[in-house]
Amino acid sequence: MSNLQPSIKPANPNFSSGPCAKRPGYDIKQLDLSTLGRSHRSALGKNALQKAIIDTAQILQLPADYRVGIVPASDTGAMEMMMWSLLGPRPVDVCYWESFGQGWFADITKQLKLQNVNQIQADYGQLPDLSQVNPDNDLVFTWNGTTSGVKVENGDFIADDRRGLTICDATSAVFAMHMPWEKLDVTTFSWQKVLGGEGAHGVIILSPRAVERLQSYTPSWPLPKIFRLTAAGKLMEGIFQGETINTPSMLCVADYQDALNWVVSLGGVQACIQKSQDNLAVLEEFVANNDWIRFLAETAQSRSNTSVCLSVDLDAQQIKQFIKLLADNQVAFDIGAYKDAPSGLRIWCGSTVQESDLRALLPWLTWAYQEVAK
Repeated sequence: MSNLQPSIKPANPNFSSGPCAKRPGYDIKQLDLSTLGRSHRSALGKNALQKAIIDTAQILQLPADYRVGIVPASDTGAMEMMMWSLLGPRPVDVCYWESFGQGWFADITKQLKLQNVNQIQADYGQLPDLSQVNPDNDLVFTWNGTTSGVKVENGDFIADDRRGLTICDATSAVFAMHMPWEKLDVTTFSWQKVLGGEGAHGVIILSPRAVERLQSYTPSWPLPKIFRLTAAGKLMEGIFQGETINTPSMLCVADYQDALNWVVSLGGVQACIQKSQDNLAVLEEFVANNDWIRFLAETAQSRSNTSVCLSVDLDAQQIKQFIKLLADNQVAFDIGAYKDAPSGLRIWCGSTVQESDLRALLPWLTWAYQEVAK
């Protein structure tokens, strides 16, 4: 029986989990480029940065006393900044179930060399026993495991009366999942994930409890300039008002503002979340109807609706052929599993991906599997 190649291709074959697809209708010519060639410290530059900060807080519906800052080096820089600045005065619980969370644990134990650290871990596809989290300890975790496709179901495992701080890497969750801000003292993300923005810049969201720690605690180790958020024991408030620590790309800021404007045009963050959930539903239906493909996440409740990781009944070499077939036909780019994850597929389902493109992709997945499995 012949395996006929599908005739319809996705209009946008970009399904990468970072940098992710640009928003539908994106046109770089539509960006406000008035800040290019100007100092980020000029009134024009600072106002652009401040607007991005204010709009972020409003769209995410943050509590009024939470602060938003733009910092260097993407989500990685944001997380390192917060761990190096805040950790030390309390024991630390680190929850991880994939490579990035494991990386935070390694940095805390091998670089910061903290001694009283508890690792609460699980294999790819699973969540650890989050009931082990001690409210007296600081907590470091990823909301969504980008390389495993496993997310926390909610924030119920975080105590309202906790004594420690919660530090959450939420880079593939913010703007795509419900975030219980009252449970989160530090949240980090980057523009190139859910919003399809450009890389190199991170965002930190701080609760008053995090600010209090910053102002009352001085780490025993030296802090590089790009990590410093306080001076003389006081928070550098300018960072949260558009005065960045180092020089940002104003082109990237304009691109981020375009993405924020798009979120508003959709109807706000809830519309983005719904769009991502609808995208996941497309893949859920496909997986339910095909016994050769499965979600890496073992339970539906912890299944990511952004970085959707899939196992396929092919060996590692065949999966490489599968991925190459789709890329060569310009149907799907960059959908291989992360290098440290189990061999398989990873298809981004954030809100910048159109449902129609996912539906167009599905027959190609079947075709590629049949071609490789012959």
